[in-house]
Amino acid sequence: MGAMASLFEEMIMLYGIAVIGYIARKARVLPDGSDYVLTQLVLYVTLPALILYSMDFPYEARYLHDFSWLLLLSITAIIIACLFGYLLRKNAKLPDEQKGVYEGLIVFGNQGFIGYAIVYLLLGDIGILYTAVFNFLYIVLIWTYGIYVVGKSNASFTWKWLVFNPGVMATVIGFILFLLPYQWPQSIHNLFETVGLPTVPLSMLIIGILLANLNKKEVWNYFCSPYLWSSVFMRLIGIPICLVPFIVLLDNKILLLVAVLVAATPSAPTIALYARKYGGDPYFASVGSAISTVLSMFTLTFLYGLLKWLGV
Repeated sequence: MGAMASLFEEMIMLYGIAVIGYIARKARVLPDGSDYVLTQLVLYVTLPALILYSMDFPYEARYLHDFSWLLLLSITAIIIACLFGYLLRKNAKLPDEQKGVYEGLIVFGNQGFIGYAIVYLLLGDIGILYTAVFNFLYIVLIWTYGIYVVGKSNASFTWKWLVFNPGVMATVIGFILFLLPYQWPQSIHNLFETVGLPTVPLSMLIIGILLANLNKKEVWNYFCSPYLWSSVFMRLIGIPICLVPFIVLLDNKILLLVAVLVAATPSAPTIALYARKYGGDPYFASVGSAISTVLSMFTLTFLYGLLKWLGV
């Protein structure tokens, strides 16, 4: 219980930053479009810098072993999420513009913002490294399958954007340098650290701003939908709990901690952006993301406590 209480206290601090973002947006301290500006700043500047900083350390063979397990865990989580998402969408009695959003809310978590924030709180720099590796395939998926699921015939993506996605590029560059007998000069290392560390508070500010942008009437209209709640349950509990059996196979239990907590992050706000652009229901997506974000403070703490109880 002590470990759960400690994490919950850290989560209160983390989500407290989101509350500040919420209040600042409601008070008009942060203007319209501030969520877009901060998202661009995180995606293109601070998060790539944080990834490059976290991967700048001497090569050790054991890390390749860890990376292999992380990729296996990531593939497993993706397959489970896609399978659940497809089956639930197929059987859902929803309008066409909501079906793809429903599947997207189940499959895609906020791994790029909340995932990094939670793991960094628990593990520090090594947590960012492990999260970057675990998220690599997920980044590829959300810019391909994610667009397809939400937009179907209206959706399109370019391989250029996928290849030159800042998260993908930073991870690839960092991994190549990790394999080489080379590290960044100390001044560059310090630069990446200084620019990258604001990723965590900025990410939570964005969450608060997104919540503040929701209309109360829109929230209530979707609040009673059983499909919204089934997406929340699968996203926060159903998918990550399927990774727990890996505990009997892993020597380094920290890898399971990273995989389960990152896989348990709330539905990605990106789904609402896709819905708005490609003809889905952006309000359904926004409310689903908002509710799962609020509840994730409790579900992430529960999963962390469960893993600690199992000996992780």
